[in-house]
Formats: sequence, structure tokens, C-alpha cells
Amino acid sequence: MKRFAVFFFTLIMLSLLAMAADSGQTPTIGSKAPTFNLPNQEGGQISLDQFKGKWVVLYFYPKDFTSGCTVEAHNFQRDIEKYTAKNAVILGVSVDTVDSHKGFCAKEGLNFKLLSDASHEVTQKYGSVMEYNGMTLAARNTFLIDPSGVVKKVYLKVNPSNHSEQVLADLDELQPKK
Repeated sequence: MKRFAVFFFTLIMLSLLAMAADSGQTPTIGSKAPTFNLPNQEGGQISLDQFKGKWVVLYFYPKDFTSGCTVEAHNFQRDIEKYTAKNAVILGVSVDTVDSHKGFCAKEGLNFKLLSDASHEVTQKYGSVMEYNGMTLAARNTFLIDPSGVVKKVYLKVNPSNHSEQVLADLDELQPKK
């Protein structure tokens, strides 16, 4: 009986630890950015490791073709040359499908990568899952990741209308002065 109790207690503790590890806590400044491998709007696989040596603006957004998400995407696209000049890439993530992303990019003239997280796994790793009207969506959060893969800035519940300017200003502060 004692062995059963110890086994049962161990099983419960392991389950609690697994739940805590997958609880979707938001990565903190100074932590290693969680890795991922997701399909983009062109059907190719994109991983965080592909961008070692570059700054990554990893932004999560709720839904293609919605007003706030369109404004946010347009502003990132408008500023794409400024990001390139700062050795930064923009990666958008939502739970929409690859086909939805493809249509969104075509309709809105977007030239950066949109990643499909249909399983919600990466969105969960970044603590960016939200429920809305019975749907699971990505919350509007952004993570600024340095060239070595460390989170340098976390933006929660961002305002899509001025977010790109805010990220560019922070990149200026975080990057070494020439």
C-alpha cells in the first residue's frame, strides 16, 4: 500500500510539473526565446534558429483580415526597410492557416513572413493564447529577440496603430551605437 501511495504521489507531482512547464507563461526579458518550426504563407518551414545573428520581431496577432491586425501588419510593412537597416526581421504568428496567410499577404501587399500555428503550440510557449467567442486565438503580444536568441523586450496587449514605431525606437536603444 505504501508503494502505491508513493507511486501515486510521484505520478501527481510529475503531472503538475508537466502542466507547469506547458502553462504558457510569457518568456521574460533575459530568457532564451522558445524555439519553433512553423509553416509560412508560402508553405516553407521557418524556425527561430534560421535568424541567428539577426534581431527578430516576433509578433502574435489574433486573426488575418481583421481591422487591428491589418493596421499592425501594414505598419510593419511600411517600416520594413527601417527594420532591414537595423538587421531585424519581422515574423507574424497567428493560429490562422497557411492558406489564410497567403491570401492576407496577397490582399494587403505584405512581404514579410506570417507563420501558421494551427496547433497553438508556439502561441502557448509564448504565453499568447486567448479565448474569444469560443475560439482560440493569439493575443496581440510581441517579443523582441536579439541576435543570440535572447528576449530583450516583451510587449503585451499592444496597440496596433503605433506598435511598429515603438519597436523601432526600442531597437535604437538596445542596439550598440555606431
